Amino acid sequence: MLQFELLKTEGLARRGRLTLNHGVVQTPIFMPVGTYGTVKGVTPRSLEEMQAQIILGNTFHLWMRPGLDVIRQFGGLHRFERWDRPILTDSGGFQVWSLGEMRKISEEGVRFASPVNGDKLFLTPEISMQIQTVLDSDIVMQFDECTPYEVKGHLTTDAEARASMELSLRWAQRCRAEFARLENRNALFGIVQGGMFEHLREESLAALVDMDFPGYAIGGVSVGEPKEEMLRIMAHTPHRLPAHKPRYLMGVGTPEDLVAGVAAGVDMFDCVMPTRNARNGHLFTRFGDLKLRNARHRADERPLDETCSCYACRGTTAPDGSVAGGFSRAYLHHLERCGEMLGPMLCTIHNLHYYLNLMREIRESLEAGRFEAFRVQFAKDRARGV
Repeated sequence: MLQFELLKTEGLARRGRLTLNHGVVQTPIFMPVGTYGTVKGVTPRSLEEMQAQIILGNTFHLWMRPGLDVIRQFGGLHRFERWDRPILTDSGGFQVWSLGEMRKISEEGVRFASPVNGDKLFLTPEISMQIQTVLDSDIVMQFDECTPYEVKGHLTTDAEARASMELSLRWAQRCRAEFARLENRNALFGIVQGGMFEHLREESLAALVDMDFPGYAIGGVSVGEPKEEMLRIMAHTPHRLPAHKPRYLMGVGTPEDLVAGVAAGVDMFDCVMPTRNARNGHLFTRFGDLKLRNARHRADERPLDETCSCYACRGTTAPDGSVAGGFSRAYLHHLERCGEMLGPMLCTIHNLHYYLNLMREIRESLEAGRFEAFRVQFAKDRARGV
């Protein structure tokens, strides 16, 4: 089941509400990435406290480990990982792309050696739909070929991007047919491909719209292209998708990318950046990025962000309303230098809270009709520096 309501617009930016089998998602939204059935460094309870509405799982990796027999035993991914809110699963296409020379793509599907134990495996559009049906994810992604920015040292040509895009379209038809055969009651999204070529993006988009998917994603960005190329495709494609269906930009990105994406008409985002960067001491704040490993933080008593209400910055609120203060930059710097696991955990809580709060502020600005004013203030704050 999927129902999308467009509640308000400002320019191309959209405020919406997405109803799925496991709950309601307010858009625009950022979706934390939980590749192996867990968002690294945080508990499900922490995700709920920071008001995460929907998280990701990964078809490819969950197929490898723990395997479908285990997840089937639990009736799907929700009960297995103890998360009762919506889940979106990637189809495995990006992971296949990342295998590089280790995989062989044909019309039928992709043959590759398991990165876990070396077993010879074969992933097809049909198998991807079967796996995701066992996972019981609320949003299922079609199996596609992620068009690379470069092929063996040269930029992908128009002809190469076209061949890849047309293969993804044929796979989209097969995904749609298998999804229907399986009587999957969740929602299947098509993925717009076409590389860095606008005319191919438009052809892919038109063909997918003819297939009438419940929602659409924009894939093939954040695959090594320069930032300006990604921004060009992000500005070109979203508003050409049907207005009455959700739009998802895959694998993007920085806080600035999210704000620009919303301005271009995107409803949904995901990226490993807030969690991956947190594990490397790279923090996002209202006033710019903070590199925790820098020696200047060694004795700094301030929190990461004085305007942030996350557990790392503010601590906890007692029943009487009193606040037990958060953690200083000095303490987090110390944890980082010592390799203590608490450091990445607290940093991950902060980064995810920052991203989710940013999206909440965007939604509120759209509701108030002041998104453009929000964009201006956002840029000023981020440029101010920590």
